[in-house]
Amino acid sequence: MEIFPHTKGLPFRGQNIALEEIGRQGWSLLAEDLPFPVAVLRRPALANNSRWMREFIARTGAKLAPHGKTTMSPQLFAMQMADGAWGLTLATLQQVRVARAAGIGRILLANEIIGRADITYVLDELERHPSFDFYCLVDSLEGVRRWTESAAARAIGRPVKMLIEIGYQGGRAGCRDLDTALEIARALKEAEPHVSPCGVEGFEGLHQSLPADQAARQVREFLQRIVSAAERIDAERLFAADEIILTAGGSAFYDLVVEVFGGAKLHRPASVILRSGCYLTHDAGLYQRSFNELKQRSDDAQRISGGFENALEVWAYVISVPEACRAILGAGRRDFGHDSSMPKPLKHFRPGHGTQPVALSAAGWEIAAVNDQHAHLLLPTGADIRVGDLIALGVSHPCTTFDKWQMLYVVDDEYRVCSAVRTFF
Repeated sequence: MEIFPHTKGLPFRGQNIALEEIGRQGWSLLAEDLPFPVAVLRRPALANNSRWMREFIARTGAKLAPHGKTTMSPQLFAMQMADGAWGLTLATLQQVRVARAAGIGRILLANEIIGRADITYVLDELERHPSFDFYCLVDSLEGVRRWTESAAARAIGRPVKMLIEIGYQGGRAGCRDLDTALEIARALKEAEPHVSPCGVEGFEGLHQSLPADQAARQVREFLQRIVSAAERIDAERLFAADEIILTAGGSAFYDLVVEVFGGAKLHRPASVILRSGCYLTHDAGLYQRSFNELKQRSDDAQRISGGFENALEVWAYVISVPEACRAILGAGRRDFGHDSSMPKPLKHFRPGHGTQPVALSAAGWEIAAVNDQHAHLLLPTGADIRVGDLIALGVSHPCTTFDKWQMLYVVDDEYRVCSAVRTFF
């Protein structure tokens, strides 16, 4: 895969470079071999996070279909699949196309697909590739009709696997009551062999903005509604597959998904599919708080050594120190997301002085405002900061930082470039 010379973060060398050659260039972030700002993934943290989630999955008996929309990186998809992921979750057909080009053979599309062109693409892919295992969501009789008519017209020889989506008042898509879910399951069953009801789905992650106790209570209640829907559908023997899929679990409450779904009383075995997308890189804000709460709730999590580490950092120069307690960094909203909260200053390094960054553990370091290309860093009294220093920022909610970069470097503990990953947003 070729990386073009104008790609953000690539040294100014004026020629293409193969992605697999980047790790052989001997570049070092701390030696200022890279143009800044620059986004990096810390390889030891990626390995640690991968290990932790593998152990959690092994302990709980759940399966993992990580949400690919977080990174949209085929290299990171491959890492997750090599770790034993059941499949990959995605949200749009553009994302599915990226994953299919990367060789992903099982995809859970956690979204409602309504458009004719989108349905045609899925049917084409299922017809061309008999081994392709695909699941998508439905929450309306109109959705069932659209899929059924298109699939019947094509007669590809196997059904499209559907999961009935359960929602809640004020939430996103999904059936708002169990009678509607049962009605949709019956319609899917009647439409066989063109479509097939294979399980029940929901997304609980929108509750993560609530206070911890309230969020956990509402998530449990919502997950129990998903279980109740599955039990009612199963009681009428409407599920087509030998194994019923129960799936939820974003990056904040997957322990509760395991707990509640594990209590489902069904006539057939159930596969509990978790869809955490942010575990691999973690973050320094939203999901760090969520993980701390998860560790307090979950006995399984407490039995696993260590925890997730922030792997994603955006580095920038101090380009100005115009006031005693304010520095301006050469990175802004074009370089990191701040939809959840402002990035957190993590480390300080002065090129030519020492070999390792210094952790910014003292109070008073804070990003107060951001512009397109600048961040306003408030400093504690007496902070030793100069123009030309480097600051590492940790983001909150990694999804909206990955989409600012076509390429991110993977670095070791000394911030030497080991490799790079490409993204496709």
